[in-house]
Amino acid sequence: MPLYPEIEPYDHGLLDVGDGNRVYWETCGNPRGKPAVVLHGGPGSGCGPYFRRLFDPALYRVVLLDQRGAGGSTPPASAYDTDMSVNTTAHLIADLELLRRHLGIGRWLVWGVSWGSVLGLRYAQKHPDAVSELVLTGVATGSDAEVALLTRGLGQFFPEAFERFRAEVPEDERDGDLAAAYSRLLESPDPATREHAARAWTDWETATIPAPPRSVERFEDPEFRMGFARTVTHYWGNGHFLGEGGDEGVVLRDAPQLAGIRGTLVQGSLDFGNLLGIVWRLHHAWPGSELVVVDDVGHTTGAPGMAEALVAATDRYARG
Repeated sequence: MPLYPEIEPYDHGLLDVGDGNRVYWETCGNPRGKPAVVLHGGPGSGCGPYFRRLFDPALYRVVLLDQRGAGGSTPPASAYDTDMSVNTTAHLIADLELLRRHLGIGRWLVWGVSWGSVLGLRYAQKHPDAVSELVLTGVATGSDAEVALLTRGLGQFFPEAFERFRAEVPEDERDGDLAAAYSRLLESPDPATREHAARAWTDWETATIPAPPRSVERFEDPEFRMGFARTVTHYWGNGHFLGEGGDEGVVLRDAPQLAGIRGTLVQGSLDFGNLLGIVWRLHHAWPGSELVVVDDVGHTTGAPGMAEALVAATDRYARG
């Protein structure tokens, strides 16, 4: 069985994390089970029921949360008057610690996808005593090189879509930081400018999906589209708020600090992040990590082979 049966949360709430923000959280599975926390991607995607099915509900106490501005957390990033200056990596790490203490958890397994893997890695580097294991997929480290690849480098593979994407920003910004340029458009006081930029951003993300069908249903929801695009560009256009880390970035530079924490990296062979060798470099710099490559899969958790590999990892850590 690749996935566990669908389950519902047995508890949930909104945690006041300060700055006018309240973070939605839920717990499911066994209240006395091994604690695990799920970190969604984006930034700005929010969690969904699929993630609950990656853990044995008899063995795990699974905590899912929507990061600031996403999903059920308030205020939503889609609202123009939401203050994005208090939505940074440092804020999200502090939120995780506040939630862990609120739930009375000592250590938990950290599961992260895409941006969630960046957040999970940095959280583990900052709070190693709070992390029992890491299971990461669609692995990224938040470096400037990764942002440059996804916003400009992929243009050579998708030239027509890239020209449309690039043409949406002012002419004098087209050869610069496209994520930052889009972030400025998404902070425009003009609603039409913001809406047009959000659609153009998500059209580019959809166009770079490596295999058909190239569609993302949730991008058709205007509220989700706006919140997602605004949050992604806010982070990508500001170096993921990780600080200066040289060419390789802070997370990869500090990978040796993860020694003593076991981890599994589950990566699709067609994930475009592989073009920079990030996941392989992370694996070799992180003592105690294992790398599982799933053939013919891109940047997704739902493709054949991915669910099996992810469930195998959580099963092993539950029993180990």
